[in-house]
Amino acid sequence: MKKNWLLIVSAIAIAIGMGSCKSKESAYKAAYEKAQEKPVVEEPTTAPEPVVVKPATPTTTTTPIRVSSEKITTVNAGDASKLKLFNVVVGSFTMKTNASGLQESLVADGYNAFLAQNAQGMYRVIVGSFDDRPSATELRESIKTKYPNRFNDAWLLINE
Repeated sequence: MKKNWLLIVSAIAIAIGMGSCKSKESAYKAAYEKAQEKPVVEEPTTAPEPVVVKPATPTTTTTPIRVSSEKITTVNAGDASKLKLFNVVVGSFTMKTNASGLQESLVADGYNAFLAQNAQGMYRVIVGSFDDRPSATELRESIKTKYPNRFNDAWLLINE
């Protein structure tokens, strides 16, 4: 009997609670009328000032040139005469087959590419080797321009 009485009281409390949560129409009307009483103030509009467009000045961003110094030797003995002081590296691989694949594709594109290896066993794909740094930098920029997505990270290697 106590359970039934408790259940009935709980149901009545829930019904009263649900009824008191909903909004009353009178509350909406009062808010609407209050909003209608406020005068609408229009802000004075001013004529738009003419926009003066300044010509854009071209900005040149120079990416820092990655330069590394290490002792390298050519993989093929016939390429030893190609190796000079400043080298443009377009790829570095741990596996010779991967490096050879890139070298062959560059040779097919008309470059005099060759492979070199450092003391740690990394194979460097060198697309050009020069006695002076400006020539190497020029080739590096040319490669980056011709192949912007493929060799954007080409770098200079100074042979010790």
